[in-house]
Amino acid sequence: MGLSIRAYAAHRGVSHTSVRKAIASGRVTLEPDGSIDPVKTDRSWVQNADPSKARAPRILKPVPEAAVSAVRETLSESGSPLVGGMSYLHAKTAEKVLTVQLLREKLRREKGEVVERDYAIEQGFAFARRIRDSWTGWPARVAALMAADLVVDVHKLEALLNTHVREQLKASAGDDLNLRGT
Repeated sequence: MGLSIRAYAAHRGVSHTSVRKAIASGRVTLEPDGSIDPVKTDRSWVQNADPSKARAPRILKPVPEAAVSAVRETLSESGSPLVGGMSYLHAKTAEKVLTVQLLREKLRREKGEVVERDYAIEQGFAFARRIRDSWTGWPARVAALMAADLVVDVHKLEALLNTHVREQLKASAGDDLNLRGT
């Protein structure tokens, strides 16, 4: 007693429709009792198979090291460091962790808890520009009052204050405060 069509299909890893088509085309022969002898049919299946319709064996592409590193880093950040080899479950877990992180950031943005970087830099520069303009105008505003108190030439005092204020602003605008490069 052999296998039924469905049982042979399961044994072969194909659909029962494929087995029926093979029987109809004569590639597979049934036993007198209508069953299928798996050993004999496996041989004839391979011998009579149309090579143009054969599926190519699945060749798995190697996973780039950057992707593996990203999964490892994500799992470490979430408190589940990768132990041993990489698995599909690890990659799926990392994907879920990243999805949650992205959703959390989106929610924080929508709540107004996060400011866009470009906007923050723009506002910082606008503030610094207002401070600079205020300081560069200061000598002209106070020079006459100071000159009257000190009994000195107004123009010389204003020029001196301008020089010192500009030197101070130049020193304050050093590379450590330059945000454009970051």
